[in-house]
Amino acid sequence: MTYNILILGASYGSLLGTKLLMAGHNVTLVCRKKTAQLINDRGTEVLLKLSDEASHRVIRSVDLPGKLNALSPDAVDPTACYDLVCLAMQEPQYGAQEIWALMTRIAEARIPCLSIMNMPPLPYLKRIPGLDTAKLESCYTNPRVWDNFDPQLITLCSPDPQAFRPPDEAANVLHVGLPTNFKAAPFGDVAANRILTRLDADISAIRLDGQDVPVKLRVFGSVFVPLANWGMLLTGNYRCITRSGSRCIRDAVHDDTARSQAIYSYVNTIAQQLGASRADQVPFEKYARAAEGLHKPSSAARAIADGAAVIERADKLVQLIGRALGMNNPEIDEIVALVDEKLRENQRQSA
Repeated sequence: MTYNILILGASYGSLLGTKLLMAGHNVTLVCRKKTAQLINDRGTEVLLKLSDEASHRVIRSVDLPGKLNALSPDAVDPTACYDLVCLAMQEPQYGAQEIWALMTRIAEARIPCLSIMNMPPLPYLKRIPGLDTAKLESCYTNPRVWDNFDPQLITLCSPDPQAFRPPDEAANVLHVGLPTNFKAAPFGDVAANRILTRLDADISAIRLDGQDVPVKLRVFGSVFVPLANWGMLLTGNYRCITRSGSRCIRDAVHDDTARSQAIYSYVNTIAQQLGASRADQVPFEKYARAAEGLHKPSSAARAIADGAAVIERADKLVQLIGRALGMNNPEIDEIVALVDEKLRENQRQSA
């Protein structure tokens, strides 16, 4: 069976989109009109390094068996033919009027949604027993975007692969710096899980010139598996933001490894208090090794450096969940306070 998959976000979303196209599925990328025209004219290019090769391969969508097209948000009809929606935009982008309108149409069409955002959608969090999501709404740019979604039809995928748009390239090019796997929690819906399991198998079977291709979609049985990403975000990504500017993820993690490990362990303890097992989580040592190769600032740090007035606030989300569990940590409080300060500065400058 060939699936038709709608991906909101043509930057990071083009990585998962490329793997789906390689597996023979059809992909529609949702993006700005100008970017959609570029993609429809020239396709996408993903620069990806195979495990046994020293340089990156350029994987072009025009050479792949699946069909790709791109649309602006207002041109998308979710009732047309889509089997799955992938949410690959930054959380603040969903508050834009045309995206919010599209999200409402997707919710009404009851299409299963797989999020590859760092920020978990509110309906996904509603699937975690004992978590009062009403107290977490302040972490979201527009929490009302998520009101109409069925929690059983939305799940989260830990976006562990690291990728970025090279500044000197066109908007249809993505460079993959860390080709790790997407790790998905199951849906609460049986039919939606069948789609997810099939995509896992199809992507795993991909070969390029006889070689295995990294960046798999791995589906797990636990709803808590994507929470392993929280420790990475709080230890590395948000700590790329400093008062004097941005630093790369490697330096954020390795400038003081003992401090980083303490933050990482604390965040993992929050996930365990929610119900995660140790098997759902990634050991600090494994994350620290991966961080050694991350020589660029995180997307959050780059956004703040570029003057963004809003960013994804997974840092604040983890802080509030910890407090709800009776847990407080001065390191986390310091991270949240600094991000708040930097965003206020940007807001004042843009006013």
